[in-house]
Amino acid sequence: MISFFYDTDSELNLALAKEYGIENNAIRFPYSICNETFYADLGQTFDKTWFYGKINEGNVPTTSALNSEEFREYFEPEFEKGNEVFYVSFGTKFSAAFSMMDQAIEDLKKKYPKLKFTRYDTKAISMGTGLLVITAAKALSEGKTVNEVCKILDKLTPFINISLVVDDLSFLKRGGRLSAGKAFLGGILQLKPVIKLTKAGTLEPFQSISGKNKALKTIVQDAIENAKINSELPVIIMNANSLDDALHIETMIKHSRPDVKIIQMDVGPVIGTHCGPGSIGLCFLGNERPESNKSE
Repeated sequence: MISFFYDTDSELNLALAKEYGIENNAIRFPYSICNETFYADLGQTFDKTWFYGKINEGNVPTTSALNSEEFREYFEPEFEKGNEVFYVSFGTKFSAAFSMMDQAIEDLKKKYPKLKFTRYDTKAISMGTGLLVITAAKALSEGKTVNEVCKILDKLTPFINISLVVDDLSFLKRGGRLSAGKAFLGGILQLKPVIKLTKAGTLEPFQSISGKNKALKTIVQDAIENAKINSELPVIIMNANSLDDALHIETMIKHSRPDVKIIQMDVGPVIGTHCGPGSIGLCFLGNERPESNKSE
C-alpha cells in the first residue's frame, strides 16, 4: 500500500484537501508569532485577520524546520505497516528541513531495511506545490504507481508558474530576496518587484514596477496570455489578507479568459511570514518557468 504525504507549505486548505481525500495526509510545519509556536493545519485554526493584524502592529513572525524526530513520527507508523511512503514536498531550496528528513530516513532504514520511500521535490512552494499535490493525489486514486505518478509530475513541474507581488519590501529584504539598498529605494519610489518561480526552484525578482496596481496588472496579463486549460489545474489566486485585490484580479482574468477555472486561496501563516500582508500571488500551469537570475 502507498502512504501519501504532502506538507502544509503547499498551502492547500481543508476544503480542497477533502475534495481529493487527503485531509489527513499533511505534514504540518511550524511558525511562531507573539512568543507562541503554532503548526499549520490546512487553515483550520488560522485567523488571518489576527495574524496579519499582529504583523501590522510590528510583531515579527518566524518559521522553523521540522527536526528528524518529527519526520520520523510521521513516517515510522507507515513503515511499521509495511507501506511504501510517497511524499510530494515543497522545494528543497526553501528550507533546511529536508536534511533533517534525510537523517530520519537513514535512521529508519536501520530498523526497516526494506522500507520504500520516495520524496518528489516540486521545486516550488505554496500552491505551486499544491497544484502538483492534487495531481499526485488524483493519479494515486486511479491506481497509478509511485513511479508512474513521478513521471506525470515531471512533465508538469517545469510549467507550474508562480508570480507574486509583495506589498511591503521589508519582508523580501529580511528573507534575503532583496538587498537592503533595493528595498529602501523601492520603498521611496513605490517600486513593486514582480517575483517569479524559476526552473531552479527559487523565487526571484524579475521586474520592478512603479505602483502596486501596475504590478498586479503585469502578473494578471501574464496569466491571461500564458495559462493553459486543464480541468484539474485551475488558476489559483493567493492573497495575504488582501481579498479586494484578489477579487478584482479574478474579474480581470475572467473577462479575458472565461475558459479557465479560478480558485481563491488564502496565503497561510508560514508563507505569509516571508511575503507579508497585502501580498498577491498567481499560481497556474503555463509556459516554462524562467531561468534563475542568480549564479549557483
